[in-house]
Amino acid sequence: MSSKKPADVASKEKNEYIPSFISKKPFYLEGPDSENDYLEHQRLQTATPDQSKWYDRGKRLGPAATKFRKGACENCGAITHKTKECLSRPRAKGAKWTGKDIQADEAVQDVSLGWDAKRDRWNGYDAAEYQAVIQEYEELENLKKSTKENEKNGTPHIIQDGDEEDAAEQEEAKYAEESDMGRQQSTATRNLRLREDTAKYLLNLDLDSAKYDPKTRSMVDMGAQADQAAALVAEDNFMRASGDAAEFERAQKYAWESQERGDKNKTHLQANPTSGEYFRRKERQESDAKREAHRKQLLDKYGGEQYLQIAPSKDATITESEHYIEYDESGAIKGAPKAVAKSKYPEDVLINNHTSVWGSWWKNFEWGYACCHLMVKNSYCTGEEGKLAFHQANRIKTGADLEALESSPAVEMSPSTHDEGPFRLQRQQGREESSRNLAQKRTLTEMRGGVTDEELEAYKRSRAVADDPMIKFLGKDELVS
Repeated sequence: MSSKKPADVASKEKNEYIPSFISKKPFYLEGPDSENDYLEHQRLQTATPDQSKWYDRGKRLGPAATKFRKGACENCGAITHKTKECLSRPRAKGAKWTGKDIQADEAVQDVSLGWDAKRDRWNGYDAAEYQAVIQEYEELENLKKSTKENEKNGTPHIIQDGDEEDAAEQEEAKYAEESDMGRQQSTATRNLRLREDTAKYLLNLDLDSAKYDPKTRSMVDMGAQADQAAALVAEDNFMRASGDAAEFERAQKYAWESQERGDKNKTHLQANPTSGEYFRRKERQESDAKREAHRKQLLDKYGGEQYLQIAPSKDATITESEHYIEYDESGAIKGAPKAVAKSKYPEDVLINNHTSVWGSWWKNFEWGYACCHLMVKNSYCTGEEGKLAFHQANRIKTGADLEALESSPAVEMSPSTHDEGPFRLQRQQGREESSRNLAQKRTLTEMRGGVTDEELEAYKRSRAVADDPMIKFLGKDELVS
């Protein structure tokens, strides 16, 4: 009897009917044996993957040392780490000085992990640790069942192994009954529409039509109001906010909350709406009675009931009228005078006998008072005389009077002029002197021609006389001591 020896893997010829995505080896699996077996990457690998390697947490090497070793941790005495890296509780006197309670050395392992193993969040997880979570859950379930049995019978009840399955079936049936229309039902299931209804987002596929929000299962940003989808959304919104829709929502909410709290008289809106409405109305009346009693107690203790009365004038604030008022696009009444914007600062405050405010007049880049043309803030008002003084000073500053004298013809002196005395002569001499000074002004041609020798000599002579310190002693026969 001869046994068949399996053919060597390397002696197998490459099967051309195997697809390339199966026969082609990935680049990261190529090795020295890739040429011998072209399907090596498809065969069962005996090597241990990197994901199964992990550190042994808290593993110690053999018994602890009896004496402190040089270079060991000064706190616990282990030689596998330094004092800064020690995770033990800091001692008042470390093992280096006491030589007592020296801890065993930790097992330092060199685990070389690949790219995927380093980033695997479940690497090193022990599935046996989850058994503690399961046991805790089972204990809580047993405690709940025993508590409910005690509430029914009024006596302590211990769940036996035979009764455990029956109790679980009853709980499941109860939960299934409540989740039919109760609060335990998921929000996504309650929001589902009837299958025979046409989806709202299919009524109008225009891009400018009503938009459908799949997260809230509602139409938002209705856009064009004339299409069928927008009209349907408006009708739905109107129906939800009209009639007894709000009252129905409150009744449904009350039924859900009573089931969540586990009340003795918990109601089901669809199963028994009459009892639900009865208990809801009874609870509302009790809460109103408590609120009114508390309010009355506070008023009796502190008083102030007269301040809670509604003022009669408030009832007459809004009255009906046939007076027609038309508003513009900004919201203001058409034809009404425009209201001046008020400032937070005081306005139209007149001080120091002024009839206008500071800043009501502006001249030559300066602000002042319009009533007296004064440019000094907080000054006293001078009225019309101040205006005349300002204009006269302005004419003197600009030389307007001199221009008027040059343009006016010479006037012969009348006998009445001689009677005015020496003041008239002085004014006339002043005018002649000013006209002489104007005549002495250099013309444009003289300025372009330069300075003559006579003018330079006269300038030097006048300057020397002005700078001479002894000029004040000329014509005096006094001795200077």
